Amino acid sequence: MKTKNRVVKKIIIAGGGTGGHIFPALAIANALKAKDNSIEILFVGANGKMEMEKVPQAGYKIVGLDIAGLNRSSLIKNISLLFKLLKSFMQVGRIFKKFKPDAVIGVGGYSTFPVLKYAQSQSIPTFIHESNSFAGKANMMLGKKATKVFTGTDNMEKFFPAEKILVTGNPVRKQIVNANISKKDALEYFSLEEGKTTLLVVGGSLGAKSINEAVLAGMNDLRKAGLQVIWQTGKTFAKEAAGEAVEHKEVWINEFITHMEYAYAAADIVMARAGAMTVAEICVVQKPVVFVPYPHAAEDHQTVNAMQLVNKNAALLVKDSEAKEQAVKTVISLAKNESLRKEKSENLARLSVTNADEVVAGEILKSIS
Repeated sequence: MKTKNRVVKKIIIAGGGTGGHIFPALAIANALKAKDNSIEILFVGANGKMEMEKVPQAGYKIVGLDIAGLNRSSLIKNISLLFKLLKSFMQVGRIFKKFKPDAVIGVGGYSTFPVLKYAQSQSIPTFIHESNSFAGKANMMLGKKATKVFTGTDNMEKFFPAEKILVTGNPVRKQIVNANISKKDALEYFSLEEGKTTLLVVGGSLGAKSINEAVLAGMNDLRKAGLQVIWQTGKTFAKEAAGEAVEHKEVWINEFITHMEYAYAAADIVMARAGAMTVAEICVVQKPVVFVPYPHAAEDHQTVNAMQLVNKNAALLVKDSEAKEQAVKTVISLAKNESLRKEKSENLARLSVTNADEVVAGEILKSIS
């Protein structure tokens, strides 16, 4: 496609499944459009996953594949996976024939493998963004033929060819990076009081059972310690937690926080999973954090993500198995220790990366221009 004698670049962004994949993908898309507004971007996701809702809300077109991931608990359930994978490759072939991409970017999630594998078979430039400190097997396979691999952290040579790696950090949403929200306005947004220590609880975009149960069990202790709570529960725990918000005005509860920039601005302390994007956002907003990593993530990568900060004295960690007994106690102890909170914030500031999306977009455009 041409306009004013100039060839318009067409780029596919593949991936999704969780906010940790979707939000950096959108940040990269926005950075590409900011550098060249004529670029055409098409997202490819997995039918039934949250990208099919979140990407159109952000103003981009998305096509869904009939694809699922490997079921680690049941080999029998994986029999249909081969058929779904073959079907997804046929779907990808049709998408490529119609859209004719100049480059393909994979951010992780079910759709990344078939889309990038197909692109590589057609000698179309492919780019991977690996947000975690421990690369997934699919990305490791794709990395061998990728044009470039962008990583959120250093020391990733054990997963990818060293000459293809560019350490960019993880793309954080501009509304968080550029947020200029006063704590007063943020607290008003959640109908909470000024002058109280505010805990933000986020178990990731889909919620976290152990964190939710720990907070529910420890809610009286949190209130007695003078804390108020902003709590993203995820869909499955929303009803169970709702009574707390009805009974206690110092608790705000919802299954999903649309405007995380307000939540971060209101928070003094965060309790969270340790997905790569949550870790990146915590570094940007510099809020003291108690991580409760999800232990069943592939290769236990959330623990690896969290330890990147713990080892730099920038975060605290509570094991998932100990969350119910220790998570709230750790938060209350941190709330009472202002000097420790200040130390953690200062160390987080040193790890903050705010322009990863622009670096990734610039490198992609440089490679296909």
